[in-house]
Amino acid sequence: MNHVPRIVVVGSINMDLVVRCAILPTPGETILAQSSTEVPGGKGANQAVSAARLGARVWMIGRIGDDSFASRLHSGLVANGVDCSAVLRTESSASGIAIIGVQDNGQNQITVVPNANALLTPSDIDRFETVIKDASMLLLQLEIPMPTVVRAAAIARAHNVPILLDPAPAPHELPAELFSVDVMCPNQTEAAAILGRSVVTIDDAKLAARELFSRGVRIAIITLGADGVVVCSDEGCKLYNAPTIKAVDSTAAGDAFAAAFSVCQSNAESLDQKIRFACAAGAVAASRHGAQPSLPTRLDVESLLQRTVS
Repeated sequence: MNHVPRIVVVGSINMDLVVRCAILPTPGETILAQSSTEVPGGKGANQAVSAARLGARVWMIGRIGDDSFASRLHSGLVANGVDCSAVLRTESSASGIAIIGVQDNGQNQITVVPNANALLTPSDIDRFETVIKDASMLLLQLEIPMPTVVRAAAIARAHNVPILLDPAPAPHELPAELFSVDVMCPNQTEAAAILGRSVVTIDDAKLAARELFSRGVRIAIITLGADGVVVCSDEGCKLYNAPTIKAVDSTAAGDAFAAAFSVCQSNAESLDQKIRFACAAGAVAASRHGAQPSLPTRLDVESLLQRTVS
């Protein structure tokens, strides 16, 4: 890494209530789970922690509540080196939570209750414009109100700060302003929701990436889990294979991917190098349990890349 990137994340901060089971229940079915844990999470917080572990200086902009989870969420971010001076406490509100079912093969099922995250407003973002304007990359997701995401993107654009949007959870409709981002990295389900058509096969993903690119996304990435990622940019459209690992929990794999790409973005690596580094970060995360506990360091990622090459 040539210099230390300055990453700003605007997004959600949740406590994940994780239930592990042999197989996820179908609608109307009751099952017995193997275990339960409380793990700090939220797509925004996950990306902030991931970028910090990969060597970036990271600022988090978000809201927590005034409940018993709030202090744990705040201290967890600080312990990972994330600057929380722009994390606001919200009176008379619970912190965000996510109920996550994880089955033995690593697949998950997630229900998010935004709580304080839903109270992060455009005016909150305006308060921290000076934080955003000095960033080398702004990371956005959609677990906070859409007008707040749009405002953060507008501030970044006004200061020529590159933007990465991870459009999750999948929106019913994505505002036109959010197609004018430097990087967008939906998974297949999210791409299908944004574009209004099925994205199942690799060919589907290539078509989806091309369409996102044609709508204004400079680097359009469709993540495919174990099948890798499809990337469309002005360099063309290409499939990148994922490193082979044993997946145990894919909860934060997409967050690790987004953060890793952002950390590389401000340095001189080629697009190929950025994608391979990000794929390796996602793979390491998927090979471990939990959201933030699974997020890799730079050494973890480089070790996997070396093993893959050798």
